[in-house]
Amino acid sequence: MKGARRFGISLRRREELLGYLFTLPFTLGFILMFLYPFIQSIIFSLSRLEITAAGYDLIPVGLENYHRALFVNAEYPRHLLETAVTMGRDVPLILTFSFFAAILLNQKFKGRLAARVIFFLPVILGADIILKMESADYMTALLDGTVDQQMLGFVSRGELRELLMYLKLPEVLLIYIIQGAERLAEIIRNSGIQILIILAGLQSIPPSLYEVAEIEGATGWENFWKITLPLLSPLILTCVIYTIVDFFTSPTNPLVEFIDSYAFGGAGYGISMAMSWVYFLIVALVLAVVGGIISRRVFYMD
Repeated sequence: MKGARRFGISLRRREELLGYLFTLPFTLGFILMFLYPFIQSIIFSLSRLEITAAGYDLIPVGLENYHRALFVNAEYPRHLLETAVTMGRDVPLILTFSFFAAILLNQKFKGRLAARVIFFLPVILGADIILKMESADYMTALLDGTVDQQMLGFVSRGELRELLMYLKLPEVLLIYIIQGAERLAEIIRNSGIQILIILAGLQSIPPSLYEVAEIEGATGWENFWKITLPLLSPLILTCVIYTIVDFFTSPTNPLVEFIDSYAFGGAGYGISMAMSWVYFLIVALVLAVVGGIISRRVFYMD
């Protein structure tokens, strides 16, 4: 405080300047590398591109490309709806798995470092070229009959259903858990970064808070709801935003592949740009709504 006032800068102003300095690389990178393509994509979405001997010509068509994308093309709205439904299904599974995996990896046990490395390996293996190789190998094994579609690791689909039936769960939740178990490998692959973020948050919580709570007679369940979850809420918000963006921009997203096929398949570059902008606005709207709802529950410790 005294050091900040010595130079005539308040602590709050100093924190604001540090925040601007932290975001400066992204701001400069966006202006220098992405601003021109960003504006150019808007122009393309409002035009029809025609290839000429000298290159290409842009013929303004107004909102025609947007109209064709939303009301003429029958596949694009269907892909939008399927992507939104898949996002609503996958994001809670990924976040739940990441949260409990981080809590597990935060415990003290032998081989903890190796376990953390193993959980982060799917992030490295999630590279685009490795995913394509893995998909090709899996499809070959599936066609050869060496992979059983009804097996979920070491437990069959029927055995898992019977196990969950004993818990008397609602049918909707039961189906949701089984579908999530079928896609366990994909969920693990998409959870590496979230596990690291939550794990870092768990390690940053002062142990003195738990010691005081233990002296006051609080149970482990009360510690979780009164200490762990509130202090992790800013990082949970970060993980939610990251997971949504990662899902929508994944190279394996069918909608992204559909837009790419339109752009380079001769169906019309302007229409594909219009599809991209509609997709961008929908993603921005989802992030704004989800972020606004969750941010009301976020606790920031001064």
